[in-house]
Amino acid sequence: MLSWFTSGRTLDKWKFEVSVHGNAVFIPDGKQQKLSSNRDFSILKFRGSENAVLPTVFGGETDAVFEGEIFNQSFSFDAINGLDKSMIMHPYPQVTIGLPYSSEVTIRFLPSITVNDVGFSTYGIGIKHNFTQYYERRYNAEDFQFSGVITYSNFNADYAFNQITIPLLLDLNRIDVSADLWLFQALGSRLYGNFEVFGALGVTASSFDYEMGGSGEYLSQLNTALTGISGSGTKFKGDLGFNYYFDNFKISTMFTASNFFNANLGVHYRF
Repeated sequence: MLSWFTSGRTLDKWKFEVSVHGNAVFIPDGKQQKLSSNRDFSILKFRGSENAVLPTVFGGETDAVFEGEIFNQSFSFDAINGLDKSMIMHPYPQVTIGLPYSSEVTIRFLPSITVNDVGFSTYGIGIKHNFTQYYERRYNAEDFQFSGVITYSNFNADYAFNQITIPLLLDLNRIDVSADLWLFQALGSRLYGNFEVFGALGVTASSFDYEMGGSGEYLSQLNTALTGISGSGTKFKGDLGFNYYFDNFKISTMFTASNFFNANLGVHYRF
């Protein structure tokens, strides 16, 4: 889950901020592969085994082979290798608008681009509300600021591979991964002159779907069979970061620990 907000403070009403972030995602070994069994699939099974370790989109090579049968037509194909990436770097822009009642809304949209051999796109929306206003008699920007955050984002990644041909049935050349991500987070910050420290704790809820791309009469049946490797989960998330303000600019750095470890650098301009 990528960085959304970097301060417990909120923008003044109808002010807005344009940001460009650079994010590095570090993929641990445990997220580069997944143990699967024949029970996970309907029309597919592993050749010569009940189980196999399959790479995720970030993983390495595999020698697993799938077998199946559709309308008395037998077929087989090699399981798809991953990208063998332990780190993925990518940029993304976002716009934040100050709302009434010490709130903000942030919109994020990135059309499909290719970075490190991976095509990806993302969009989402997040809302932040400042709670300090309810217990501080006088608002002081340098006091500790506390906010609540709710965000939703969709992340899509795809990569092409050497075409797999199943005679008379399928031609496969791409796999698409779609993720829906929700974040519920408490965010606090403290300003010291032009320097600000912030931290956050939250919970993420995610669901992932996989779909093969290509052509053939039985492509939809194959994708139905692959629903066994889709998944969902809930994870805790922690952020720690720093901001530096000068003129209308802000530079932010953030480190995130959750399902993955992220390092983030952002440049922000306030209007």
